[in-house]
Amino acid sequence: MKKIVLLVVLSAFVVSCKTKAIAIAASNEPVETASFMTAKKIIEKYNNNKNQFSTLYIKSSARYADDKQTQNVTAEIRIKKDEQILVSIRFLGITMAKALITPTSVNYYEKIGSKYFEGDFSSLSQWLGTDLDYNKIQNMLLGQAIDDLSKGKYLESIFEQTYRLDDLSNKNTKKSFFLDSDKFLVQKQEITQTAEERMIKIAYADSKVYNEAILPSNVVINTFQKKGNTEINLEYNSVSFNEELSFPYSVPSGYKRIIIK
Repeated sequence: MKKIVLLVVLSAFVVSCKTKAIAIAASNEPVETASFMTAKKIIEKYNNNKNQFSTLYIKSSARYADDKQTQNVTAEIRIKKDEQILVSIRFLGITMAKALITPTSVNYYEKIGSKYFEGDFSSLSQWLGTDLDYNKIQNMLLGQAIDDLSKGKYLESIFEQTYRLDDLSNKNTKKSFFLDSDKFLVQKQEITQTAEERMIKIAYADSKVYNEAILPSNVVINTFQKKGNTEINLEYNSVSFNEELSFPYSVPSGYKRIIIK
């Protein structure tokens, strides 16, 4: 269960009225043929896809697989935009793990092993071996680029009728973003750390247009490293926007704290 929570954390959200989300369009319409466009123009069109909501509630099924095991669970994701994310992992209706993420802290616990973690993003980034912050995690779950594309320098190209942006800022950490040529939504993003022989791929499918936002229906996270490969597949079964949400989180008594040095 810890691995599922960590992957959701790694990989694993303005309108005040209460409404259930209603899809008004889907992304399986014919895709326009990509023609050359500068990185600046691609990013400008991508930034037009803004999400306008205050809270988001997602019910999803989750499948975790590595070289030794496969697990199927359910994941409940509650997001108060730019403030906090609560992820609850359940098996047969029983809560097995929870993670509460804010802009300044990361907290999670798991019933298997009776352990919990409390810390900030610097310690978690050191542990997982990749740079993390709240916005990266929120963007990943929303189907957005993990980085603010308007602040970077990118080399643009066309790859299989999608726009590809390669980050030029860091030689050791390579980042690539793939956007469709119709709505300029992120279809895939890849991060490769060459020296550490480590890579993560995040792919999105079946994006839907709601009144409040455009969200993927499926998120697939693959990590590749020397000690083995892992995959987590999140299927968003239902979503609702702008409801009053609670974020209950408390570590059960008797759990042992994980200390990262």
